Amino acid sequence: MRRAIRRSWLGVVAIVVTFVIFVIPFIFIIVTAVKGPQEASLLEFTWPSEIRLWDNVVEVIQARDYMLLTAFINSTLLTVASVAGMVILGAMAAWVAERRQGRWGRVIDFVVLSGLIIPPAVVPTIWVMQELGIFKTLHGLILIEIAFGLSFAVLLFRAFISTVPRELDEAALLDGAGPIRLFFQVVFPLLRPVIVTVIVVQSVAVFNDFTNPLYFLPGDANATVQLTLFNFQSQFKTEWNLLFMNILLITIPPLVMFILFNRQIVAGMTGALKG
Repeated sequence: MRRAIRRSWLGVVAIVVTFVIFVIPFIFIIVTAVKGPQEASLLEFTWPSEIRLWDNVVEVIQARDYMLLTAFINSTLLTVASVAGMVILGAMAAWVAERRQGRWGRVIDFVVLSGLIIPPAVVPTIWVMQELGIFKTLHGLILIEIAFGLSFAVLLFRAFISTVPRELDEAALLDGAGPIRLFFQVVFPLLRPVIVTVIVVQSVAVFNDFTNPLYFLPGDANATVQLTLFNFQSQFKTEWNLLFMNILLITIPPLVMFILFNRQIVAGMTGALKG
């Protein structure tokens, strides 16, 4: 009985903490985004005297020659290409690492984990990209995003692949399937739950990434959605209503995606953890 009461209280506390940390700030963003410039500059949690929703949306979109639209296109291309690379390369690497566990297994595990633990070195990375001729290019940033997100994908895929019976591999090989056909026609379709998890989680991460585009893809023509936040900030002035409207507009796509695929994310993570 006492344990049940404690659990119920812990649940209530968790809900309250979540509401205070996440919901209230989001409501503040919405309220400030529909205010006029003078009211928004006060940064008060009050209802606006005049709702300027459409006016603020139009002004944010038209700012700096429709830079937000260009940023959405760049972020979409970046997200789609990067996540596709993470899924395909991560699944293939995880399959090989799981099926061919030898004396190099621990070294491979250390390399994968180091990708999650060791922070990236920005200056040497820029130097390497300059030598390869891919600095300030979209495909160069795509390679960076894949490299930084690959470790997470490999860990999830490998845990899930460990639950796939090896007999399926042997049966496919007996039927004359080669390694490529075995992977894409037998193994890869079985990874659908964890594929959805990697796609959603990494799409949100890449779409919301701020530091990598800032360092490796500078320039207004190459701006991603997070870099458009600079449009309404300067050394002496910040247009808070437009800034918060910009935040709201670039938050909606990943938020909707996360809500729609919430169950698939949990299913994929649960399956990986069981593995």
